[in-house]
Amino acid sequence: MEQKDVFEPLYNRRMKKCPFCESKRVLEVNGLAYVLASDPRLTFGHLLVVPKRHIERPWELNDEEALVVWRLVVKYQKLLVERVGAGCDVRENYRPFLSQSRLKVDHVHWHLIPRTNKDEIYERSQIGEQELFEALVGGELEKLRAILLLDQV
Repeated sequence: MEQKDVFEPLYNRRMKKCPFCESKRVLEVNGLAYVLASDPRLTFGHLLVVPKRHIERPWELNDEEALVVWRLVVKYQKLLVERVGAGCDVRENYRPFLSQSRLKVDHVHWHLIPRTNKDEIYERSQIGEQELFEALVGGELEKLRAILLLDQV
């Protein structure tokens, strides 16, 4: 028997369908958010934590939604580390310059990606990552503070 959605599908006026709002891959619903099995996935156990309200930017979450989302992120990260992988990457990608596709959905969400030492993600993409990291250079921190107006907060 097919699993039914546990919440009413939501639609964004800018697109016909949202694969998250209509998903049948729901593992848990908690107040204002839910957890999905990611499809496509990067590793076994790759999950998504998604607010029910269809928004595109993380700063559009209200305080209550942010709290519910973060509680689910922490809960499932712990479960994944205990039961699936030795570690877990948590990330949210905001890339409005990309069109919606199978790999990019215009509904804010957080990825929980179980990791192990030298797993396939490491071997195929992160093995050369160390070369990408650079030390802060003189004046860079001050420039960043000025851009973000942190001295005026």
